[in-house]
Amino acid sequence: MIRTATPEDVPAILAMIRELAEYEKALHEVRATEAHLHTALFGERPAAYAHIAEDESGRVVGYTLWFLTFSTWRGVHGIYMEDLYVRPEARGAGHGKALMAELARICAARGYQRLEWAVLDWNEPSIKFYESLGARAQSEWPVYRLTDEALVELGT
Repeated sequence: MIRTATPEDVPAILAMIRELAEYEKALHEVRATEAHLHTALFGERPAAYAHIAEDESGRVVGYTLWFLTFSTWRGVHGIYMEDLYVRPEARGAGHGKALMAELARICAARGYQRLEWAVLDWNEPSIKFYESLGARAQSEWPVYRLTDEALVELGT
């Protein structure tokens, strides 16, 4: 049901990234291409990792994409889950929980002490799902972001 992504999964991952972005009302912000994902996931020095959820027929119904973080306070790596997505028709069948459990298993096996992610404050179904797993919001640590012109301006 859950497996490590392969290069052949890149088109499906990109399609689901677009589906997720549309749900999050941000499809216009997606710039990723299959080439970008192939390099990031399977290039000479992978920067990210992905797992795939399949239904009983072997159809791809979800994914998670993640990368390593490092906690100076804990002194060890953790996982930052960039995306968790299950297609609407497959929700409620345990795929999301299975993807999260795989990341938790990786953390435990490797001695990582954190599994972190962000969720939109209006996304109540996802918030309830994450809280049902025991996750708690870190409201005292708001996320900041530099992109586009502000990033270029600061870097020049």
